[in-house]
Amino acid sequence: MSESRGNPGARALLRLRRRRSAERARERVRERVRESANQAGSELVATPIEVVTSTAAVNGVDENLPAGIRLAGAWSWRLIVIAAAIAILVFLVIQLRLIVIPLLVAVLVSALLVPFVAFLVRHRWPKGVAVALAMVGTLVLVAGLVTLASTQIAEGTVGLSERLTQFFDGFKAFLAGSPLQLSETEINTYVQQGWEALQEDSAVFISGALSVGSTLGHLLTGLLLALFSLLFILIDGKAIWGWIVRIFPRRARAAVDGAGIAGWTTLGNFAKVQILVASIDAVGIGVGAALLGVPMAIPIGILVFLGSFIPIVGAVATGSVAIVIALIFNNWAIALAMLGVVLLVQQVEGHVLQPLIMGTAVKVHPLAVVLVVAAGALLAGIPGALFAVPVAAVLNAMTSYVAGGTWRSSPPTVPTVPTTGSVLWQTVPQSRPGYRPSGAPARTARLRPRSLLTSRLASARVTPKDSSASGAPHDSSEN
Repeated sequence: MSESRGNPGARALLRLRRRRSAERARERVRERVRESANQAGSELVATPIEVVTSTAAVNGVDENLPAGIRLAGAWSWRLIVIAAAIAILVFLVIQLRLIVIPLLVAVLVSALLVPFVAFLVRHRWPKGVAVALAMVGTLVLVAGLVTLASTQIAEGTVGLSERLTQFFDGFKAFLAGSPLQLSETEINTYVQQGWEALQEDSAVFISGALSVGSTLGHLLTGLLLALFSLLFILIDGKAIWGWIVRIFPRRARAAVDGAGIAGWTTLGNFAKVQILVASIDAVGIGVGAALLGVPMAIPIGILVFLGSFIPIVGAVATGSVAIVIALIFNNWAIALAMLGVVLLVQQVEGHVLQPLIMGTAVKVHPLAVVLVVAAGALLAGIPGALFAVPVAAVLNAMTSYVAGGTWRSSPPTVPTVPTTGSVLWQTVPQSRPGYRPSGAPARTARLRPRSLLTSRLASARVTPKDSSASGAPHDSSEN
């Protein structure tokens, strides 16, 4: 003890040992407290389970129902809520059909044009020129197809009324001489009934709940809205999507953004593959009609191309037009040959193109495609049949992505809204005089220009007393 008192190093070592022993004692006390807290927490967690069990035992209803009934009831009310939400959504879509359908058309077309614009921008084209070229090229292509089809139809329908009269007279003579022995009055009655039934059945597909409208004003409004939406999607699509993502809660943004990217990729694949399939169908049926000598082969090919955007069903419906034309303008043999061409093209589409190309791009079973197209046509007419498969494919991709859970481990980068350039989708204006958003630094803490800051520091070093006496504004960023 005497040595330690006289030696400062020994006293410091003794204090260090005492401090370490005190820290070890405090750590042991903390461990005991944590153990006791964990034991108390486990007892508290176990207590509510016992209370809930005892409450369920004295309910008087649940214990008398079979487990299957309880499970079915739990599923039933949840399914009813989901069905009610879907019904409300469909009702809103129907009420806003004049906006929804042009917007869907713009999104579907933009799935093709956005990669083209991106390709031009990567090759150092100005973005405005690339967007203008995509828009003008699309309009020129559509106008050219319509003009070509109209010209060919106008040239091919010369003498159509005489041919229809001859065909109908020959058909009535065939029925009168057949074992049916139908009179002209009976034939006219049956034709009238068939025409009325065709009008009633086709009205479902032509109109539908989501039809844009038959008036010229509705068509022009829908066309302008589709072009306007397409233009802004091509110009500012990423900013629009970033604004949509930020509507959702922060925890859901990664899942929403990843699901949107997956759906957009699927939509782009569908559009590109569908154009390929439609081109093959159009070339096959159009070339077959030209080789067989069927008139209006080019309009038939264009009609088949447009109809093939309704998978499986569209090419069959438009191919039947070629068979009717061959039957009217040619003879039975040419019509049967045309029927063989249409069936051959459909077999190639159904057994080669749809499983190998469309199935890998869209990942929707062919049976589901047929059912979705039929349901869309019955519910919404031609727009429903057109958008049924892409909507089903996009929803399938989005739900699969969210259910997969990959967004938890490797979330995609949520697009940001640019602070410069287009401010269309910014929720808060940034250039209003005197405006400062919440959480922004105070006005005195804003950054000074480098030249002004340098000149003030130089003047402060040269004449500190004069600068302080002259009433120069105090800047917190300089301190």
